[in-house]
Amino acid sequence: MSTAEALVLPATRTSVTWRLLRSELALTFRRPRNLVMMAILAAVPIIIGVVIRLVGSEGDAGGMIAQTAGNSLMLTVVSLFVLVPLLMPVAVAVVAGDAIAGEAGTGTLRYLLTAPAGRGRLLAVKYLNAVLFGLALTLTVATAALLTGLVLFPAGDVTLLSGTTISLGEGLLRVLAMVGYVAAGMAALAAVAVALSTFTEVAIGAIAATVVLIIVTQVLRAIPQLDWLAPYLLPTRWTGFDGLLRDPVPMSEIWQSLLAFGAYIVLFCSLAWARFTGKDITS
Repeated sequence: MSTAEALVLPATRTSVTWRLLRSELALTFRRPRNLVMMAILAAVPIIIGVVIRLVGSEGDAGGMIAQTAGNSLMLTVVSLFVLVPLLMPVAVAVVAGDAIAGEAGTGTLRYLLTAPAGRGRLLAVKYLNAVLFGLALTLTVATAALLTGLVLFPAGDVTLLSGTTISLGEGLLRVLAMVGYVAAGMAALAAVAVALSTFTEVAIGAIAATVVLIIVTQVLRAIPQLDWLAPYLLPTRWTGFDGLLRDPVPMSEIWQSLLAFGAYIVLFCSLAWARFTGKDITS
């Protein structure tokens, strides 16, 4: 291979990778199913906000509901607490579980593998697409909650769960950090779903397996005798963003959760790569 060819080849592969990623993102964010899921989840903060507004006006509110009625920023926190344990993971599982199995089921996987990107890069593009969907979903929910909160509740200093009061600007920064934390948790789940997607040619099978796994791990967390297992289960870490609402922030717990997310990503992405790169593609 000449020097000119050696210089051109990486650029060509990079351009193919970015074209694949742009194509995946376009398909994902134009697909009616995905748009409907995002719209439904974005509507949940609006419903919660209206309900809290009505409850608050009755004077019966307590705890976090009272905090939400007193400050618009807290609606984002309440919405994430409601959606993160199940509904958001299901939406991410649908996209990530469809990544490889969906292409195999429709007979387009072999066509995609004719591109110069290769199996490893195709898998990376599929996973990155699922991660970006999870990030977009989290941002959509947070934005809907913020806008709804500003319309329904007063804006001002925020009282944290530890009782400390911070400015609205610092509160917004903490909400942004929570979005990043939740997106990292969804990225870990996406790695699990993509790995499962490489083991089947039926997308609904990979999606269902991921959803069942989420439900089973949530049930295991609820069994007192299995408390020793809970720290190793992915859903245990998903709601750890509440630490960002305390003063001081328990950074050691936050970092442990982020490291756990990273461990899941490395483990299941490696499993997906090992399976996909050695798999006979027949469709």
